Amino acid sequence: MTFNFPTGGAGSETADRRRGGVLLPTIGVLAALLVSFVLFTGFYTDWLWFVSVDKPQVYTISIITRGVLFAAFGLLLALVVLIFLVIAYRTRPASPGTTPEQASLERYREAVEPYRGRIALGMTVIFGLFGGLAASGEWGRFLQWRNSTPFGITDPQFGMDVSFFTFELPFLRFLLGYAFVATFIALGLVVVVHYLYGGLRLQPKGDRATRAAQVQISALLAVFIFLKAAAYWLDRYELMLRSSELAGGFTGLQYTDVNAVLPALNILTFVALFVGVLFVVNIFLRQWIIPLIGLGLMVLTSVVVGGVYPLIVQQFQVRPSELVRERPYIERNIEATRDAYNIADAEVEEYAGSVSPPSEEVLAASAGTLDNIRLLDPAVVSPTYNQLQQIRGYYSFNSRLDIDRYTLGDEQRGAVIAAREINLAGIPDGQRNWTNEVAVFTHGYGVVAAYDNTALSNGTPDFFESDIPTVGALDLEQPRIYFGEFSPPYSIVGAPEGASPVELDFPDDQSPSGQRNNTYDGDGGIPMGSLFGRLIFATKFQDTNILLSDLVNSESQIMWDRDPLTRVGKVAPWLTLDQDPYPVVIDGRIKWLVDGYTLSNDFPYSSRVSLAEATADSISGANFAAGLIARNQINYMRNSVKAVVDAYEGSVTLYAWDETDPVLQTWQKAFPDVVEPRSAMPDAVEQHVRYPQDFFKVQRFTMSRYHVTDADTFYNGTAVWIVPFDPTVTPAQVFQPPYYLTLQMPGEIAPAFSLTTTFAPQRRQTLAAFMQVNSAPGEDYGKIRVLQLPSNTTTPGPQQVQNNFESDPVVSSQLSLLRRGGSEIEFGNLLSLPFNDGLLYVEPVYLRAASEGYPLLRKVLVGYGANVALDDTLSAALGQVFGSSPAATVDPEFIPEDGSEPLPAPGDVPSEPVPSVPSTGDPFLDLTIAIDDAQRAYADGQAALAQGDFGAYGQAQDRLAEALERAAAAEAQLAGEGLPPPIDEAVEEAVVEDTVT
Repeated sequence: MTFNFPTGGAGSETADRRRGGVLLPTIGVLAALLVSFVLFTGFYTDWLWFVSVDKPQVYTISIITRGVLFAAFGLLLALVVLIFLVIAYRTRPASPGTTPEQASLERYREAVEPYRGRIALGMTVIFGLFGGLAASGEWGRFLQWRNSTPFGITDPQFGMDVSFFTFELPFLRFLLGYAFVATFIALGLVVVVHYLYGGLRLQPKGDRATRAAQVQISALLAVFIFLKAAAYWLDRYELMLRSSELAGGFTGLQYTDVNAVLPALNILTFVALFVGVLFVVNIFLRQWIIPLIGLGLMVLTSVVVGGVYPLIVQQFQVRPSELVRERPYIERNIEATRDAYNIADAEVEEYAGSVSPPSEEVLAASAGTLDNIRLLDPAVVSPTYNQLQQIRGYYSFNSRLDIDRYTLGDEQRGAVIAAREINLAGIPDGQRNWTNEVAVFTHGYGVVAAYDNTALSNGTPDFFESDIPTVGALDLEQPRIYFGEFSPPYSIVGAPEGASPVELDFPDDQSPSGQRNNTYDGDGGIPMGSLFGRLIFATKFQDTNILLSDLVNSESQIMWDRDPLTRVGKVAPWLTLDQDPYPVVIDGRIKWLVDGYTLSNDFPYSSRVSLAEATADSISGANFAAGLIARNQINYMRNSVKAVVDAYEGSVTLYAWDETDPVLQTWQKAFPDVVEPRSAMPDAVEQHVRYPQDFFKVQRFTMSRYHVTDADTFYNGTAVWIVPFDPTVTPAQVFQPPYYLTLQMPGEIAPAFSLTTTFAPQRRQTLAAFMQVNSAPGEDYGKIRVLQLPSNTTTPGPQQVQNNFESDPVVSSQLSLLRRGGSEIEFGNLLSLPFNDGLLYVEPVYLRAASEGYPLLRKVLVGYGANVALDDTLSAALGQVFGSSPAATVDPEFIPEDGSEPLPAPGDVPSEPVPSVPSTGDPFLDLTIAIDDAQRAYADGQAALAQGDFGAYGQAQDRLAEALERAAAAEAQLAGEGLPPPIDEAVEEAVVEDTVT
């Protein structure tokens, strides 16, 4: 019996081909399905996010608008490409000829012919995609054009409303550019196809072009020339937005533009129309000499009329008397710029800048300023907040704290406030896992707030809201922060009723586990407990743990995009946001307040400002300004929106703060029901509104030149100011930031929460002006006042004052003493305050231990005129620079840590024993402070003895004894640690000698 086995011949190969023929399409279909599902996941989860903040219309309107523009313009360009390819191919010559040129092209024709349809289809699709993508990126300009709102301001040259330049001209310019590109692509394709198939010939044998090629090329060139005529016409309006270097920087029409460039553009428009008509006629006549001559004449006209003639006018009419010629246009620029940056109503008033000892009446009248001087620097004390109130390493405060004010009791007090947020970077490495980072460490807890003009006797902030659980005066009912600046990328929260809580709420030493847990019961997340929900979010975040973890249950919610700036930016993509959101406590809940700006770079005659340059200073720096660089150059700005983000629910509410802003009104038409009217803002929220810093920085940058309203002075540039550099940083090559202060301006009867800055003259370090804007809600909110000092003033500016501080022999010696033992001095913000027709400067001095120390407020520097003083308390320093001590009052910045009665101001004789100074925990720092206190007590004793005041002398001896005890204790501690005490032997001998006496 014989058995025949298959040998894998032709039948096997056929089966393999069949399997391959099935496998490859299957893989392709699966890949397409996978890509489609990933794309669907992105769109669907974004939709869910917008639904969670109750703003789905923002998503739908923006997506639909982009989609419509993509489809319309993409299809338009695709049709242009396809139509001209088909026409050019079908009108190709039947016989391309037998010239060597055509013989060489025949090989290319043969190579292209089998793939001709695919190539045409591919080019159509590719150009259509690029055209659609380019158009979809213009969705913002399209919505502004479609919903344009009049400004009510008429352009003085053309008599058109400003809205034409701001909303309509940018989109018209895009349409024109798109038409140019489409025409150029069509022309290029027609030329290539006709050349390939013999419709155009380079070798001169017979006609160089067929009739069909000439017709098509003539028609496209005619369209191109007509588009150029339209471009010339729009260029007339673009002149209103052109910048030049006139008078140090200028935007808008100038004399040469009006009298030479505008007539030239009018002429060129009609010349281009005429040449376009010649090309249209050439479609029928096919006599190229006439349209080419016309084209040459158009180029010559553009050179002579558009280039040479304006140059002649500028050189021979304008330059000999430039100011006379340009004066009316400079006036237009000044008016438009001041309107565009909302500084037209700024009050500039003369200020004496004199320095004289204040009388008791002046001191009493200035109590609103002197009693509210802020000594706590939010840019310095973040390490102190972290050291004293961080509680655990996984909590953190922002490196730059925020300033606000609260009504406590019967008075409003300034506050430096910070949110205690969760910080995943602080979790120990051994505990860094998916469960902890996603489901356990989900939220921060509480806020910490301290009085801004007070400190405890050991230099630490005087907190009125602190600790965990929260203790204080703000009645915080919901302290949890699920939405904050440092919140994790995403967290999964929520559990069925009765389930054991998983989320860490706060550490609790009384609990057996050392912590309290919590289950989120709000609506700030997106439900995702179903299998489908797990699948889409596992795909979105590329994390299989979401799909497999037992921590995800039927009640689970997922939170992402939790930073307040991110949330507001998604809800209002047409806003540019201030980069300093700040936490407030309202009705027992923590909320974030965010300022939103509407911008434009197309406001006629208004000079442009670089946001990156104007908003950078010693605190924000380049990184802070980077958030604004997306639209760096602007010439119009309004603080049109105030946004509120709930730290527990994540809800985003927008309020129209400047309801008269046409840019805001335009966007409100485009996105209805997104921004609520200002009247809907609760009073509790309005009480915490403040004037935004970035807006104020742009305004001060503009005011440095545009405080001048006289065209002649503006042109000469003799009154230009500069923003002084911050002298408290090294090197001092960055702008001094504006400061929030509660102060009483000259002529006012009560203090007001304000934002302030100073100006210096060019190339001088004296003071030129002081600028203040009212930041307290009410009728005066946003009112700008500028106190302009005489041009010959000798009032020192910030840099001079800092030099005076550090060059004064007494102050310098005391600062040197504080630096002994390795301790570091950190200067706080140098505050400038209008006082007694002059300027008062106050600067807190912080002391930081050398090894991992945190800054403590130990001294206060005060400058008034040429007088400077460094003392333990503000009242003592003020008494020195004023020449007579202010009325005996309690120093608001010097309150005992234990909550006992405040210490009396220097100069008052206390009736109680000298209180002990608490230890800072650093023996070096304790010893330095004790030596300083001993020296001061010794000097005070000698002065009292010379005046025969034995009561004060006895007080000084008590302080001396107490300081020596602290010095001895610190020295003993250092000796026990094997560290050499940094004590000044000469000081010690003098102290001992006086004690013996």
